[in-house]
Amino acid sequence: MSLNEYSDVVVRRVGLNRTDDLLSLEAACFQSDRISRRNLRRLLCAPSAYCAAAYRNGALVGSMVTLFRRTSRTARVYSLAVLESERGHGIGRRLMDRAEQEARRRNCVRMRLEVRMENVSAIELYKRLGFVDTAVIPGYYEDGAHAFVMRRELV
Repeated sequence: MSLNEYSDVVVRRVGLNRTDDLLSLEAACFQSDRISRRNLRRLLCAPSAYCAAAYRNGALVGSMVTLFRRTSRTARVYSLAVLESERGHGIGRRLMDRAEQEARRRNCVRMRLEVRMENVSAIELYKRLGFVDTAVIPGYYEDGAHAFVMRRELV
């Protein structure tokens, strides 16, 4: 663990009882393209999804939603959110590590995600984790921003 990582961060799976907390985190982290209450509740109950949260000193500081496709053996990181005040301390990496663990447990052979092209810090994190750009999706986000599709083989 590097010096800039919090050792007091706990990552654990979350369920429906954390819906309001997760929606508040989404609102604090994203100006648009937030997960709706209905969609979040569906994801929290879906066997093909895994939702985890990061807590520091008992406070919610990050979350991650990963979706799994058995047919393609692919894990898709659907959402990764970390409070701005907590960024740069390894929380996103810990959440991504948890997503990878769950992907491997489910016999996935690859992970993929979409990320705003201007989100340099997230792109740097994903590249450090071994993800590579595979495509661009023009106008992917509500505000018309483009996205990189990034992918990482797990085998």
